[in-house]
Amino acid sequence: MLWASAMAFAFCIDALIGWPDWLFKQIGHPVTWMGWLVRQCDQTLNWVSFKPHKRRLGGVATVLIVLFVTLTLSAIVVAAILAFIPEGWLQNLAIGIVAWPFLAVRSMATHIKDIIRPLEEDNLPAARHAVSMIVGRDPSSLDKPAICRASLESLAENTSDGITAPLFWGVLFGLPGIAAYKAINTMDSMIGHKTITYRDFGWAAARLDDVVNWIPARLTGFLFALVSAQPKRAFQVIRADANKHRSPNAGWPEAAMASGVKCRLSGPRQYCDRIEAEPWVNETDPDPQVSDLKMGLSLYRRTLVALLFLLEILAFM
Repeated sequence: MLWASAMAFAFCIDALIGWPDWLFKQIGHPVTWMGWLVRQCDQTLNWVSFKPHKRRLGGVATVLIVLFVTLTLSAIVVAAILAFIPEGWLQNLAIGIVAWPFLAVRSMATHIKDIIRPLEEDNLPAARHAVSMIVGRDPSSLDKPAICRASLESLAENTSDGITAPLFWGVLFGLPGIAAYKAINTMDSMIGHKTITYRDFGWAAARLDDVVNWIPARLTGFLFALVSAQPKRAFQVIRADANKHRSPNAGWPEAAMASGVKCRLSGPRQYCDRIEAEPWVNETDPDPQVSDLKMGLSLYRRTLVALLFLLEILAFM
């Protein structure tokens, strides 16, 4: 399978070097390019004076425009690679290099380490700042357990959104698949919110993101459970609690993560000026501590090994 080999190369490149700061300063990042296009559509098609149905149509148009541009450009790149590079490992490597920016293997681990370090030093302001880089809730009032909880939830969900899902669609459809997934995920993160501004405009992006993450989220939960210390218990927690989550997908990796590190996740949380009363996942276990955050990072790494092993199997099929 050509695409599995290419995705394995992309995975290894990102795991080794991530997306270097010097490269970001020079050319930015493909996700920021997608974000620019989404912002242009938002400014053009999402006016306050528009009625709800017109905003929803504008959101559908945004999804179509962003996907058309993404798929067209990625198809052109793939066509050029297939035309000018002979079939074999070099061709796979070339596709992997182009697909590499759409993964977040190294950056996710780096973010968690940046949170663990100030927590160990009892530097809560620095830890709150670090966690604000990966969560959407207000971190200003979070204590140590709440910071650890937010971090573990983000680690679980972003393993699916930032690694498993792009690899899944990349294996199926190559560069156009992984790029299109990342475009959908970017649109959801930017406009898929239940606010007055985006409730209608972001509807299509949010629903599409739910669809494309359905299988990857469950696969991520399965892998977390499989490599945990007690797989049987992890699968029991997934079966009992995954569907309690407000998201149709995030509950699966979060339930597996909660069981794997023996803590409770989800539950009430604060977003700006409101508190959301969410049900707990794995409620009978205690709130997470810094040691649990380290265990979560270890579980994440074992899951990455399992993912790479799965890619290699697919590559030789």
